[in-house]
Amino acid sequence: MAALPDGVSGEDVLVFFQDEARMGQKGMLSRVWARKGTRPRIPRDDRYGYVYLFSAACPETGHAVGHVCDKANTDDMNRHLRDVSSTLPEGKHALMVLDGAGWHRSKDLDIPANVSRLRLPPYSPELNPVETLFSVLRHRRFANRVFDSAEHVRKVVTEVWDTFSRNSEDIIQITRREWATL
Repeated sequence: MAALPDGVSGEDVLVFFQDEARMGQKGMLSRVWARKGTRPRIPRDDRYGYVYLFSAACPETGHAVGHVCDKANTDDMNRHLRDVSSTLPEGKHALMVLDGAGWHRSKDLDIPANVSRLRLPPYSPELNPVETLFSVLRHRRFANRVFDSAEHVRKVVTEVWDTFSRNSEDIIQITRREWATL
């Protein structure tokens, strides 16, 4: 996996961190405020309807690209790469930092000319700031919640991502790392 093609200078590169997360009905519990001496009841759903949220975020600009899909596979990764490529400013090149999932390194990937991939070392999710972004989304928007159906999960994840991806200040604050600058 080559980092940058010939002819691309560092000034033209935007670093994007990419990953995907499964979001669904099997929610998570989170702390809640309650009157001292009480034990609040928190709903929890044990059904297994879910969707995948593919996302890429640029800590430098706060730009984020994502889409919701039913599976995590090569076809959806190709779609994600096209989405990132199409949103880049003219003359810019995306360096996508990602993990070693099978669909990230598939021979059937169609890598756009203005996108390159850089693979993280195995077993190092702490190096991918998008993991923190997913954690924030889960705690802020999906904890202590019961969804009506798997389709309701899809609708809510799409709405949450659309709203969140327009907030570049939050994206910068959550994904910026001192060690991850060019």
